[in-house]
Amino acid sequence: MFEAVVEMATNITTPSSEQIEPSALAVFGGWFTSIHGYSSLTVCLFGIPTNLINITVLSRKDMRNPTNALLCWLAVADLLTMVSYVPFVIHFYCAFDPYDFSPEKFTFPWAVYMLFLINFVATTHTISNWLGVSLAVFRFVQLRSTTKGAVAKRRLYSTIQKVIAGIYVCSCLVLVPNYMTNKIVEYSDFETNKTAYFINDIKLGTNDTKPIVLVNVLTYSILTKIVPCILMTVFSGSLIISLNLSGRQRRRRLSVTSNNVRRESRQAKTTRMLLVVIILFLLTEFPHGLLILISAVVPNFYNSVYSPLGDLMDLVALVNNAINFLLYCIMSTQFRTKFLQMYFNKQSTFKDMERTQLTTSLRTTITTH
Repeated sequence: MFEAVVEMATNITTPSSEQIEPSALAVFGGWFTSIHGYSSLTVCLFGIPTNLINITVLSRKDMRNPTNALLCWLAVADLLTMVSYVPFVIHFYCAFDPYDFSPEKFTFPWAVYMLFLINFVATTHTISNWLGVSLAVFRFVQLRSTTKGAVAKRRLYSTIQKVIAGIYVCSCLVLVPNYMTNKIVEYSDFETNKTAYFINDIKLGTNDTKPIVLVNVLTYSILTKIVPCILMTVFSGSLIISLNLSGRQRRRRLSVTSNNVRRESRQAKTTRMLLVVIILFLLTEFPHGLLILISAVVPNFYNSVYSPLGDLMDLVALVNNAINFLLYCIMSTQFRTKFLQMYFNKQSTFKDMERTQLTTSLRTTITTH
């Protein structure tokens, strides 16, 4: 995230006297930068309260289970991303023109904030990606598991809590070398006797790229983007296969109890909802990871392709952070009912809704056979 910040520094540190005709991608990037400020701010102003709602609903005592625990801490990571992004986008895109490089805009305190923000958001995105992997793995294991009972559920919930804590801690530790890559550099205007502060240009994809920087970028793209996306793809495919098999087995049963129908229907809906969440992760993070990887090894790819798409990738990532609330409301009856009860005092009974769904499922089963 925040590729445009580094691009700002690049434009200052590598001025060119040659007038080069901009490519179509560069023209698009320039246009999107002009609308990025208010569009991303709008997404954040929607995503911050909705993620707060996600956290308050999913952390309720009667909503606590391993899946909701993962989704709750995913909402925490998404919330931290958007809250930290708001001051940045207001100052650098709304209060000032995006292409203004004046010392009034690039003061030292704001440069420090940029440096913090780049590292902080890299961490929260890494946490989100590995929580997405955990969702896929956990759901796959849960569908395959034959262990039932309250004791088994408590043990699984305790295990998930340890996994979540491990992801938060390990994400911070893994990115320590990456934290050391970016630094603040200053540029003085001798005519006005003012100094502007920028993030240093790492010269990615050039002969001037330092080996340690190249290693850090490759490590970041592989461990925080590519590998999580591959794992999510593998386990998502397995989930789809398991979902289809369980659906066929349910339809083959001539006699089923109401409890089985209710449990299997709820499991299928939860699995489908998690699949949508995971697929959105893949659509957002996998292209980003590939672009970072290519930028590190292909000359001039960073400046010609990656930088013009920086603001677009930022906005897509923010939308992914903000959209989960809508998915939960649309695809989860339990979440929707609890949300209405908590925030609108709607005492619509969840059992009545379940009873209606149960009747529909029984009718479908009888009709099929």
